[in-house]
Amino acid sequence: IMPGFPTRGIYGRRPCVFAELSVDLASGGHITIASDDTWRSTLEGPIRSSDLLDGEVYDGRRELAGWDAPEFDDKAWAGVEIARDLRPKREPERCEPIRVTREIAPIAMNEPSPNVFVFDLGQNMVGWCRMKVRGGAGAQVKLRHGEMLDENGALYTANLRGAAQIDAFTLRGGADEFLEPHFTYHGFRYVEVTGLASKPALGDLVGRVVHTAAREVGEFECSDPMLTKLWQNILWTQRANLMSVPTDCPQRDERLGWMGDIQAFAPTASLQMDLGAFFGKWLADVRDAQAADGRFPDFAPHPFEPDQRFSGVPAWGDAGVVVPWSAYQSYGDRAVLEASWDSVTRWIAWIRAKNPELVWRNARGNDYGDWLNGSTLVAEGWSKEGSDVPKDLFATAMFARSVGIAADMARVLEKPEAARGYDVLYRDIKSAFCREFLVEDGLLRGDTQAGYALALAFDLVPGGAQRSALERLARGIEERGALTTGMMTTHHALLELSRADHHELACAVAMRHDFPSWGFAIDNGATTLWERWDGFVAGRGFQDAGMNSFNHWAFGSIGEWMMRMVAGIEPDEKSPGWSHFTIRPRPGVITHARGVYHSIRGRIVSDWRVESDEFHLDVEIPTGTSAFVQLPLDLTSDPDDNVVTEGAQPIGKAPGLRRVSVDTWEVGAGRYQFKCKLDRR
Repeated sequence: IMPGFPTRGIYGRRPCVFAELSVDLASGGHITIASDDTWRSTLEGPIRSSDLLDGEVYDGRRELAGWDAPEFDDKAWAGVEIARDLRPKREPERCEPIRVTREIAPIAMNEPSPNVFVFDLGQNMVGWCRMKVRGGAGAQVKLRHGEMLDENGALYTANLRGAAQIDAFTLRGGADEFLEPHFTYHGFRYVEVTGLASKPALGDLVGRVVHTAAREVGEFECSDPMLTKLWQNILWTQRANLMSVPTDCPQRDERLGWMGDIQAFAPTASLQMDLGAFFGKWLADVRDAQAADGRFPDFAPHPFEPDQRFSGVPAWGDAGVVVPWSAYQSYGDRAVLEASWDSVTRWIAWIRAKNPELVWRNARGNDYGDWLNGSTLVAEGWSKEGSDVPKDLFATAMFARSVGIAADMARVLEKPEAARGYDVLYRDIKSAFCREFLVEDGLLRGDTQAGYALALAFDLVPGGAQRSALERLARGIEERGALTTGMMTTHHALLELSRADHHELACAVAMRHDFPSWGFAIDNGATTLWERWDGFVAGRGFQDAGMNSFNHWAFGSIGEWMMRMVAGIEPDEKSPGWSHFTIRPRPGVITHARGVYHSIRGRIVSDWRVESDEFHLDVEIPTGTSAFVQLPLDLTSDPDDNVVTEGAQPIGKAPGLRRVSVDTWEVGAGRYQFKCKLDRR
């Protein structure tokens, strides 16, 4: 585990509970039952221990019959300890509860050694198992959980570090017993079972999937089967890491709400699940964890001392600005900006005070940089050179982005003086960025894909140098044949390529199957996102077990590119909450795509396909909204309206459509079927 982390009790060693039950009686009366010093407890029950990381120990022989029924005799129980020094603020749960949302049956079982049985759920998942067993009183059955198997078919657990992920049960004996833990969860695909009296049946075990039960809102498929599978892998990874906080990974001895990961993933997260309530809840944790001097934490909740450690890191801390803005863009809720405004201004003021020249050189905390970029990969023939973006360039770009967002926040919140001030500050940071990092004609110091992606995404190079910077980004990818970007920049690289007429290159790199790529992981059995491109490489084996999750969502940020640039459903930043948006498919090597997004205003659909030299697009625009529909017209053909049809008629005769440019129409709510000759240039 990282230096400075405790090995146990990350979230505290003395959990406390306050309970209150309000009862309306049929007679019209009302009673309140609250936890106080009349409550009683016992340590003699069947749950001997239960730990978030280690798992649960349960002794069925100690079950207390009737403990949860009226008239139970609890005289032998002890009084509870009252935490009189605690006066917590009581608030209702702000987001959906954590629930069991589905069950998964195993697809296979093997016996790598005598009486050791390994179940394969076929899906890397998070939750726990329920298992039917039979045995004598006192028999001990253990379920050990892991994400991968080793070369001998045995459970691989080295990457769990200090998290045991073991549920141990002592049987009460006699009839069938159903084993299931109560206060833990695990990240796993494989379950090793030991201690059984006989070989189990495949159907004796079931995986129970557990996560914050936010509504799923996104659908994606396309002509490339790997990308279609990738969307599902991203969704499974999101389920795995949505546990009232956005965790980094669900299996090893960590499971913290790392800020940098969700900063990159937030737009994709909102396209897959309705996270309006979730973000509202978690951003309160972020504000609570902010240091007194304005530094945002590396993770939230922050169980240590935010004033002393794990605070103030570029990109990680900037999530305190980026995520509220992303949530506002998705849901149009000003309240999330109002709640975050003071903390945003304190963060920016702290960075500025530490770096008066506006290049973020000083006070960068643990300074993770573009985490897990190409310089961290280990594989035969892979060069680490030219992957690691200079950290001061990276930090300054993030500083500029946060200031730019703060200016936009101020405009939404009707704070014109603050907006003007942040606009000026952004321009000054941009000037400092160019002075410090722009060498010549779009060349940035370090000459990295990540540097160009950030400069383009955050508008940090002057107009004359933007085309050169874009070409350097494209050339760098073409020369390497792969992305060398890390968790914070990969999605920006793809988005910038597609926005600037390099969509075919973006598709080519996204659809790769050779190392390193999303397809490489899927071809090697991935059913969720790997933390590292080289988490496992045939012939070499596993990467550094110290940090090698196989269920880690940051590189899943490609989902934003898939929905926006492939399916063609693009938000309009000037119309938050999807009141207005754009449908702009980009056909090419991908010949069909369908995206569905259940926005807060209704169902949005972009379903397109290429048939010979014709392009077909079916769209659905929800009530109360409007959209631009941009078609890939063959502009070399007859520009007459008959080239484009909507339904069965020329588009010029279709009611409710307004042409805004040569290839774009504005449409209102409804369903439309467009057809045109395809631009093959």
